[in-house]
Amino acid sequence: MAEDPVTIVKGGTLAQNIIGTAPEGMLIAPSWKRVLAFMLDMMLISIVLGFFTNFRLLEGLFNYELLTEGGRYTAEFFMNWFVFCAAFYLYFKYTGQTIGRSLGQRGFRIAIVHDNGTVLEQHHWGPRAVAKMIYIIPFIGWLYFGLRDTYSAGSTEAEYRTAVDRKHHTVAAVDWSLPSETRLRLR
Repeated sequence: MAEDPVTIVKGGTLAQNIIGTAPEGMLIAPSWKRVLAFMLDMMLISIVLGFFTNFRLLEGLFNYELLTEGGRYTAEFFMNWFVFCAAFYLYFKYTGQTIGRSLGQRGFRIAIVHDNGTVLEQHHWGPRAVAKMIYIIPFIGWLYFGLRDTYSAGSTEAEYRTAVDRKHHTVAAVDWSLPSETRLRLR
């Protein structure tokens, strides 16, 4: 005979089961939404940079022949990367500070909040933007860090968090599942 035919399942949402401090009803955003939101953000950054530089900056980012053409072209290659990294950092820092998430995350209804469901303060967005810069390292950033964090964002062992989330004690939640006081602070 079975020991006990009735099993008791712990109540609450997945976020509450994984993260003990999660508020009632908070849902974790799926990893595919996070990936698509990041891709949308990268497209927005690329379009704006392309518009302002007549698409010369984007042409020079992966033109490794510039490194072999002499000092002036090598400087152009590194300046392209400096401008791209600066735009990436400023975009994620200031969209986070002004609307509490990036435009891609807003479009996919993702909110980046603390473990307990509260909104991140202004000073958290700069270090978080710097930490996200590992994803724009050519090849290694996409293939290693990107795939690793995509897997982590969908894994119970990693508490559905990326390395950036774990470092900054944040969670990517579905915005409409957050407590009303948190939703009011998101724009």
